[in-house]
Amino acid sequence: MKIVITGGAGFIGSQLALALQDKHEILVIDKMRNEEKFSNGNLKSLGHFKNLLGFKGELFVGDINEPCVFEKIEDFKAEVIFHQAAISDTTADDENLILRTNLNSFKNFIDLSIKLKAKLIYASSASVYGDAASPQIVGKDETPKNPYAFSKLMMDHLAFKYSQKLDIVGLRYFNVYGKGEFFKGKTASMILQFGLQILSGQNPRLFEGSEKIFRDFVYIKDVINANLKALEVKSGVYNVATSIPRSFQDIVDILQTGLGTTLSCEYIKNPYAKAYQFHTQADLSSWVGLYEPQFSLEEGIKDYISEIKRIHEKEVNA
Repeated sequence: MKIVITGGAGFIGSQLALALQDKHEILVIDKMRNEEKFSNGNLKSLGHFKNLLGFKGELFVGDINEPCVFEKIEDFKAEVIFHQAAISDTTADDENLILRTNLNSFKNFIDLSIKLKAKLIYASSASVYGDAASPQIVGKDETPKNPYAFSKLMMDHLAFKYSQKLDIVGLRYFNVYGKGEFFKGKTASMILQFGLQILSGQNPRLFEGSEKIFRDFVYIKDVINANLKALEVKSGVYNVATSIPRSFQDIVDILQTGLGTTLSCEYIKNPYAKAYQFHTQADLSSWVGLYEPQFSLEEGIKDYISEIKRIHEKEVNA
């Protein structure tokens, strides 16, 4: 197939491109990183060339707010579009920029997919659930707590509106971790951040009450599998997770066991408490018979540890 992956130099997009390239013709679209930052100090664009080392397909550098991106995809005659590109920083507060980039451009992808008769598979987010009681169920108690989460919920609503006109699937990623996330910087998973702290000999720093903060962590290999399974499912929105919530304290304990360390933890106040999810657990019932996560938190971290060590040696201390 002819497949387009937007955000293809980012975390999930790059791993998807590498997984698909041997069997399909791949066009990666990415804005690529520059030095522009949000008011919170985080980079606006996160795509990095190192995420695409080993990629043999075509890379087109462009912003999804620009018409040239859609002209390129149309000329390519895409049969499937994996739309991973977005402003994904949950602490960014520029509502105008976030909604124009995430929501307005999404309508253009819908229109183009209808024109090309292409399947559109896009990244949604578990952040749309806000403080919803666990397990989080698609269509129930969706109360976003930040502009990014709101943009994703609006995308899901738009997808539903057009689901009779095209094959469109939204994937609500929960807390994803694994290879390819290093260049997300401060927004990389706490699994990577704790791992690098420990390898640097620093005491892991957790928020107070971390043993009571539970998240549904999902390994990148399971996320890629969910994207592949999305090619087979009917239009709709699906959670991508393990449905087994674990605490941030669990992460540190598993990492220390795997790295052979016994560092003491430091506990700090949570500066994001007002916009924070304290318990996430995905309902996966809509996937029955199709997608089933293969990696527990222990198994995922075990598989990831060699990459965390490589990052510490080759990227952090290069």
